[in-house]
Amino acid sequence: MIEVISADRCVDCGICVDVCPTNVFDADERGRPSIARQSDCQTCFLCEAHCPTDALFVSPLAGPAPEGSRFRDQEALAEDGRFGEYRRWIGWGHGRRPGSLADRNQYFTERLRTLRPPPPAPGDADDAR
Repeated sequence: MIEVISADRCVDCGICVDVCPTNVFDADERGRPSIARQSDCQTCFLCEAHCPTDALFVSPLAGPAPEGSRFRDQEALAEDGRFGEYRRWIGWGHGRRPGSLADRNQYFTERLRTLRPPPPAPGDADDAR
């Protein structure tokens, strides 16, 4: 769920407002976004992924972070390197490597394929059953 917009990092571009599929943000007359409807956040990370200055933090929690949580503390988030974390994972942003390069799912998928026989090809004798 969206928790923080860093006032120090935000450049009022409005991209987060535009990409949010559930209209969580409002923007003032200068374009400065605010979290207006946090409960509507679907934790899709689109706003964080598209933020060009890593000014947003979407927590992995399905609901609001509890009072006093590090997920709500801008200084703690900065200290922990959490701003822009999702963009780093997916490799978005200048100089970052795509996260798919670190994906090892193909090994798991290959192992699954060896555990069961392939389905019969169309036209095989077993297909007539």
